[in-house]
Amino acid sequence: MAFKEEQDVDVIDTAVAEDPTALDTPDDIDLADRMVAGREQIITELRKLIIGQQEVIDQMLLSLFVGGNSLIVGVPGLAKTLIIHTVAQVLDLNFSRIQFTPDLMPSDITGTDIIQEDPKTGRRQMVFAPGPIFANIVLADEINRTPPKTQSALLEAMQEHRVTVQGETYTLEEPFYVFATQNPIELEGTYPLPEAQLDRFMFEIIIDHLSEAEELEVVRTTTGIQNPEFSHAVTGADLVAFQQLVRKVPVPDAVLRYSVSLARTSRPDPNGDCPDFIKKWVAFGASVRAAQYLILGGKARALTQGRYNVSFDDIRALAHPVLRHRILTNFHAESEGVSTGTLVDLLLEAVPVPTSGM
Repeated sequence: MAFKEEQDVDVIDTAVAEDPTALDTPDDIDLADRMVAGREQIITELRKLIIGQQEVIDQMLLSLFVGGNSLIVGVPGLAKTLIIHTVAQVLDLNFSRIQFTPDLMPSDITGTDIIQEDPKTGRRQMVFAPGPIFANIVLADEINRTPPKTQSALLEAMQEHRVTVQGETYTLEEPFYVFATQNPIELEGTYPLPEAQLDRFMFEIIIDHLSEAEELEVVRTTTGIQNPEFSHAVTGADLVAFQQLVRKVPVPDAVLRYSVSLARTSRPDPNGDCPDFIKKWVAFGASVRAAQYLILGGKARALTQGRYNVSFDDIRALAHPVLRHRILTNFHAESEGVSTGTLVDLLLEAVPVPTSGM
């Protein structure tokens, strides 16, 4: 797929970054073309096993290309675990599944030091036994079923790609991703995710029921013999290179300001300088990570669509998965049935898109 040099029409000419040819080197252009082709090949391989859920797949792939973690929320039976495991198989990456339960301990995730005897010397010594966090793709299944103390064992790994055990720090192999799943309808025996942990997820990906035709196809294919063989078009090294490439994509200043405005406007202002619906329904708004992930996700989205520059449409398309888990509602919103999705809709209406007249 050849890359388009022109900016999308919704980005004003005066807002184009100073260096619109930041990727205009043979190596970068070749890598960008490989990224587009790799995305299509990954989707083709996933379709051998996964039916429908295109938006879920698109957002997962953006997470992979950016290097972010994602939280996948949906009722049981919608193939949350299957999609994550299949992505790991298609990419031929080390996969680890952690089943979160109330009795899970932090050391069950990170690993711990154990006493081992050297068969040659007979001496005993402490040896680190790595936990399941030491993988390329970690599935934190039903993450809200374990207490916050254990959930917090993921914080350092998700942010810094390392773990610290007994004062020793161990670096995780790249690429490294955490994909967590959560059931939104069961409250008994669950624990809310700490805000610090929620903020470390790039996207909250909502997975919903398939259409009737897709559900029929799922039942037809899964009740027969399935043994798909995947070709590995994209490697872990490719993903690391894609992540570096994404950060080179130039962003118009107006798009940067728009992303920051979305995040800032979501926060209640004690001085009253915020929309009325924020004052009424929001307890805490989005952090600066929201603006960062809007831009990084926009860069990856632009590249996968064959563009060099990020547009306002890229930001608006990612506003829901980036913002909805970062906006914490208050009692009034809960009592009136106002969801964070509704608040993001109102936010997109309230924050104007810059125009050429600005």
